[in-house]
Amino acid sequence: MTRTLDALNAFPAPDFVAALGGVFEHAPWVAEAAAARRPFGRVEDLFAAMREAVAEAPEARRLGLLTNHPELAGRAAREGRIAPDSIAEQASAGLDRLSEVEYARFAALNEAYRARFGFPFILCIKRHGRASLLRNFARRLEADRADERRTAEAEVLRIAAIRLNALVVGEGPLGTNGRISTHVLDIAAGRPAAGVAVDLAECVSETETVVVARTRTNADGRTDDPLIGGRPVPIAAYELRFRLGDHYRAAGLDLPDPPFLDIVTLRFGVADPEGHYHVPLVATPWSYQTYRGS
Repeated sequence: MTRTLDALNAFPAPDFVAALGGVFEHAPWVAEAAAARRPFGRVEDLFAAMREAVAEAPEARRLGLLTNHPELAGRAAREGRIAPDSIAEQASAGLDRLSEVEYARFAALNEAYRARFGFPFILCIKRHGRASLLRNFARRLEADRADERRTAEAEVLRIAAIRLNALVVGEGPLGTNGRISTHVLDIAAGRPAAGVAVDLAECVSETETVVVARTRTNADGRTDDPLIGGRPVPIAAYELRFRLGDHYRAAGLDLPDPPFLDIVTLRFGVADPEGHYHVPLVATPWSYQTYRGS
C-alpha cells in the first residue's frame, strides 16, 4: 500500500516499521532505525536515513542483508518460499517461466557463486533483461571478493530504492524510473500517423524475443502511455515493430503486394535503466528513418 511521506512521519513507530519493513529483505531493523530520525521533508531524506542505518550497522547485520536475499530462480523462488517483493521482482524478469535447461544453468551459477563468496548472487533485476542478468552473473563470478562484496551491497541499495519509491509518495522521489516512448510521422502525408499498431519486444537471445508492450498510435502519432514507464527500463536489446503496411492500406494507398515496407523493425539497446529512450519512426511507404529523441 502506498503512503504519503507526511503520513509516515506521523505514524507510531510500529506502524512505520510495518509499512516499510520489507524495503530491505528480512531486515525491519533498517526501518526501525529510520523511524527514530523522523521527520523527513523528502523521500530522498528518508532513503538517506535508511542508507546511513545500513552503513552504521554492525558487520553481522550488514552481512545478513546479503545472506537474507534469495537466489535467483532458485528452488525457494520456484516454490514461492521467498518474500512477496522478491517473487514479483523475479517474475518481472521472467525467472518464473524458464525452461528446465535454463533453471539448471541458474542452479549451477548459484552454486558456484555461493561457494566463492558465501552469500547469494544479488542483482537489482528490475534494471536488467534476462540476457543482461546472465552476463552480469557470469562476469561477477570472476570478481575480487572485496569488490564483489561492495557490488552486492550497492545492488541491495538499488533494490531498496525501487521498493521505497513504490511505497512512498512525496517531495523528492528517488530517480529510479526510466521510459521508452515513440511516435510515428507520415511524411508522405505530412502529418502524424494515427492508428499504427506498435509492438515492443525484448530480445532475450539471438533467437528469442518476448513482447512486452502492444499498442496503437493516437491522433498525434504517439502512444497514449509510454511503452515502458513508471519503472526502470531493463538493460537489454529491444525491437520496436511498426505495422506500416497496414497503416498505408487503411489510408487507401495502392500498395504493391507485398508492400515494399510492411512491418518496420527498429532494434536498439538500453544501457541506462533510468534514462528516457524516445525512438520515433519517420516514414513513407518506401523509406524510413529514426533517431534517439527526447
